[in-house]
Amino acid sequence: MICRELINPQSIVVVGGSNNVHKPGGRLVRNLLDGKYKGDLYVVNAKEDEVQGLKSYRSVNDVPDTELAIISIPGPACPEAVDILAKQKNVKAFIVVSAGFGEETHEGAILEDQMLKSINEAGATLIGPNCIGLMNMNYHGVFTQPIPEFHADGVDFISSSGGTALFIIESALTKGLRFSSVWSVGNSKQTGVEDVIEYMDRNFDPILDSKIKMLYIEQIKNPDKLLYHASSLIRKGCHIAAIKAGSTDVGKRAASSHTGAIASSDSAVEALFRKAGIVRCFSREELTTVASIFTLKEVKGKNCAIITHAGGPAVMLADALAKGRLNVPNLEGPLAAELKSKLYPGAAVGNPIDIIGTGTPEHLATCIDFCENRFDEIDLMMVIFGSPGLVKLYETYEVLHKKMEECKKPIFPVLPSIVTAGPEVKSFVKKGHVNFSDEVTLGTALSRVLNTPKPMSSDIQLYGVDVPEVRRIIDRLPSSGYLAPEEVRILLKAANIPVVEELTSTDIDELVAFAKMVKFPVVAKVVGPVHKSDIGGVALNIRSEEHLIFEYERMMRLPDVKAVMVQPMLKGQELFLGAKYEERFGHVVLCGLGGIFVEVLKDVSYGLSPLSYEETYSMIRSLRGYPIIKGTRGQRGIDEQQYADIIVRLSTLLRFASEIKEMDINPLVATERGLFAVDARIRIEK
Repeated sequence: MICRELINPQSIVVVGGSNNVHKPGGRLVRNLLDGKYKGDLYVVNAKEDEVQGLKSYRSVNDVPDTELAIISIPGPACPEAVDILAKQKNVKAFIVVSAGFGEETHEGAILEDQMLKSINEAGATLIGPNCIGLMNMNYHGVFTQPIPEFHADGVDFISSSGGTALFIIESALTKGLRFSSVWSVGNSKQTGVEDVIEYMDRNFDPILDSKIKMLYIEQIKNPDKLLYHASSLIRKGCHIAAIKAGSTDVGKRAASSHTGAIASSDSAVEALFRKAGIVRCFSREELTTVASIFTLKEVKGKNCAIITHAGGPAVMLADALAKGRLNVPNLEGPLAAELKSKLYPGAAVGNPIDIIGTGTPEHLATCIDFCENRFDEIDLMMVIFGSPGLVKLYETYEVLHKKMEECKKPIFPVLPSIVTAGPEVKSFVKKGHVNFSDEVTLGTALSRVLNTPKPMSSDIQLYGVDVPEVRRIIDRLPSSGYLAPEEVRILLKAANIPVVEELTSTDIDELVAFAKMVKFPVVAKVVGPVHKSDIGGVALNIRSEEHLIFEYERMMRLPDVKAVMVQPMLKGQELFLGAKYEERFGHVVLCGLGGIFVEVLKDVSYGLSPLSYEETYSMIRSLRGYPIIKGTRGQRGIDEQQYADIIVRLSTLLRFASEIKEMDINPLVATERGLFAVDARIRIEK
């Protein structure tokens, strides 16, 4: 619904504009004038004939036809003013900065609905209410400060919160980050963050439009829309970094499964961002640092060279990079020796490359040249260079400026002396550069960028899954609740997920005969209680008929036990699979190693169903325990292909069985013969 009149209005009326620049209406007019707005600008003020040199109209009934109205009057007066402007003055875009609507009271929500009705009937666009406004290269329609510089190659910034937007802008400005547009959507009554992203995607111009987007999101109302258009923009060459505020579930219901205990609505956000290729951030500084990284040349590898004249920051940066699974390779051999010979005695070149405190601009240039042209293993450079206040750094920063322009490999400037070398840093930034004043924040942010996967396919992989059978099974289930073990087995088999042999019975003779057939040792489990282990309902490594009879008799005396299940005792690495249905998002799929890895360390990766193979491999390889899956210390690894197959098939099963709200496959045991689901729990709601 976003229209041209909102983006580039030829005329604007400020309803509630005043001469008092310390009030929203007055500051709105001031910002529009200071921003050299080129169109017709009108003001409505019931008590003034002139506002800041502009003619003021006493009523909205009196103003000429106008393209955009910015409303800054008390909430109760807004619906009538909006109705007149929409229906009589041909206004096609509204920015309502006024508060006191649905965010506060039920009565306010009614007023909000009235406004929206008038705007929708007129086919117009609404931003807000309860927002700071919108600003771009055409006009500064906000009542706040600061107003950043606007450039076509700057950042598009969309924020749910006006106040937070200002703080993020402040953080960006200290780094030299420039803007193309700033959107504050407030209550998002008509137009939310997802709608702005949709507009940017549908109208994207690869030559004229910014390729960097920053998002601050408080609520994802339409996950599918965000996923589709964000991933589309990224495929078109854009970069998106986002904060999703409110990442904890306070008062979450008691979970009845490992998945329920681990997964949350935030897991769905994590999975959505991974699928879309959005870099997730958790602070204002991180968000603006990631956006600043996007302004530099593309990073094509994970091997970093650190060039510095101070050892401490270089070590902290190296640590941050290592934690983020980036590399600071050791530089040695004849080339390293040659570089060392060109520096002052005491310099180190092993990486970090330390030119020491007395190092010159020429030394810096030499180190950069070696990393650019001769150290083939280096993919990017980070230059840490500050001042104790004894020397001017104009010459050094000029060298850095030229090298950043010339070099094909990206160079990340870390200029920490923003006080003692303030003028020099400012001069450097004015040349169109950004500055990362904190090396650890940079290292962490760069890790997030390089570890975020590319947008994933949302195609459903049908191979191996008997979809009609899945639906027949689900449809004939009589009610909600946890499925019986046999129902679980049938459902997993329909999805071609291997299950261990088992027998459930109340007849001990049957169970003994089965145990002899599959050969001891075996496992016995109670059937009925959800939490088997908590009541002593699991017995492992049963090696004889007598032991099995003993465990059977003990288990049948436990509360709510209906039967006993016997399985062969499988040897191998335990894996974990789980899924949870999240409203609006769909199924979040979890994978990881079993045992302590999932129960204590919570080492799991998230994906949003349906999963492609590419996405699934990315999930598996992002686990901290991935070296165990790969094989380590002489231990054989597991069949990664089969693990991926099972995860993909599970995601397909879930796509066609939305009634499944929660499930665990725990453990999924990797044996020499392959992977087998040993225990599974599925809860449905019909």
